[in-house]
Amino acid sequence: MQERIIILGAGIMQGPAIRIAKELGFFTIAVDGDSKAVNAGLADQFEQIDLKDKEGIEAFARTLLHEPLGIITAGTDFSSSVAWVAERLGLPGIPYEAALNASDKARMRACFKKAGLPSPEFIAITEASLPMILPAAMPGPFPLVIKPVDNMGGRGCRRVDDIKEFNKAAAEALRFSRSGTAIAESYIEGPEFSIDAIVYKGKITVCGIADRHIFFPPYFIEMGHTMPSTFPLEAQKAVLETFFAGVRALGIAGTECAGAAKGDIKLGPAGPVIGEIAARLSGGYMSGWTYPYSSGVQPIRAAILAAMNRKPDSLVPQKTYTSAERAFISIPGTVRAITGIKTARGLPYIKDVFVLSAQGSKVEFPRNNVTKCGNVISAAPENKLAVEAAEIAARSILIELEPADPKTEKFIAGAALPEAYPPDAYQEGHEIKAALLELPETVVLEQPKRDISLYPFPAFAQSGLKDYAGRTIEEGLDAIRKLTGFSLPQLSINPVKFTDNKKNGFLGKSFWAAFIRGGYQGAVYYLDNLSGEK
Repeated sequence: MQERIIILGAGIMQGPAIRIAKELGFFTIAVDGDSKAVNAGLADQFEQIDLKDKEGIEAFARTLLHEPLGIITAGTDFSSSVAWVAERLGLPGIPYEAALNASDKARMRACFKKAGLPSPEFIAITEASLPMILPAAMPGPFPLVIKPVDNMGGRGCRRVDDIKEFNKAAAEALRFSRSGTAIAESYIEGPEFSIDAIVYKGKITVCGIADRHIFFPPYFIEMGHTMPSTFPLEAQKAVLETFFAGVRALGIAGTECAGAAKGDIKLGPAGPVIGEIAARLSGGYMSGWTYPYSSGVQPIRAAILAAMNRKPDSLVPQKTYTSAERAFISIPGTVRAITGIKTARGLPYIKDVFVLSAQGSKVEFPRNNVTKCGNVISAAPENKLAVEAAEIAARSILIELEPADPKTEKFIAGAALPEAYPPDAYQEGHEIKAALLELPETVVLEQPKRDISLYPFPAFAQSGLKDYAGRTIEEGLDAIRKLTGFSLPQLSINPVKFTDNKKNGFLGKSFWAAFIRGGYQGAVYYLDNLSGEK
């Protein structure tokens, strides 16, 4: 009689769970609302059921009770559906009420407050209550953070600095909430850590602590993480102690519990503060990729064993590598081509390259963690080697956009707006902005030639600025050369020595403005439109 395991989700993040469960000899059943989910065909059986439909999943699971059965998820927001089915069918898991504590951020904050744990002060927001929230009712002074209570990946989450931003952000957060509830909480400054752990019969076993790399305020965009953390051991110990207390406060580590916990903990000025704790293993490539690469341990394997009523084993690290995950992103527009993928995959220490966009894809500058274009993952015996490998690989992947796209056009035009989001690719200061305005405008006397001159911009050339992915100005120009065929000269810093090409003209102010605003993508878009390319 073959044991069966139901795995909620059939996306990229659930791929390792399906593969590992099959390796362990279990019959795998992937459940997802999307029949076209990337790993729907990887499992032994696929069932199309909405992951919110806990009753529907329960009804399906009851048809399988004639054989040993378990249920699990990793990297989804539906640990409460897992707990519901496990509790109703008497399968290994955690209590449904505890899963709700770990799924609803308002309930979560209330549990932490009751236990006296460090967690931001908060208030709950609904569509009905929003118009009546007065400044005196705020959880503290601005800045605050607004987020839906029941979503993941940073959807609908942002920092707000005044009441006008508060109302707009709250309405957006409510739009992303399945239950129609959001929270506003105090903003905590400081580095952030991600933690994965297995919980089994009262014992919490940590499976790694990673440094998260967050950018682009007022949003919280994770451009990658590095495993293991490079922070001092004393700081890590304090973070872990707070995490353990939070797991217990939610009720997901009782003596009868079998499952996992994922935490995001900040190290604030006064010490660790709990961001959130979920009753599942992490997504974001941590539990399925970077921790196994860095330690030789597969936390997903342990979670599967716990779900199948077996004691988790093999949780002692076998090696001490560093694994780094880094994202690559795009300015708004429509993808014309993506190049450099093969190059990135062939670089030393690169383990995986995940490309989430393709030709024809509509892309946006991320306002959450599910709108990035892809990710690269490295592993190396030293931190420096792993980090450099991942960052170089991410910079190797170039995304060219279709010309004459209104969204790209609007983005490039935002260069004149200092408060604009998304931010400029090269975050120039007032001196560079003033110098840009003094440059002569582009002059094209004929159809632009590939050897057109580049008017010097010494204030920018000497600035040492880097773009979103860490490209230098010269590296950005090199990317432009690769994508357009324009033989742009090396950076010149002396406009006095500039010789105008009388036949072809030169690239001036508007070219540099597009380059500063959108990096290599903005400049390529500018040149494509200048050339009239289709």
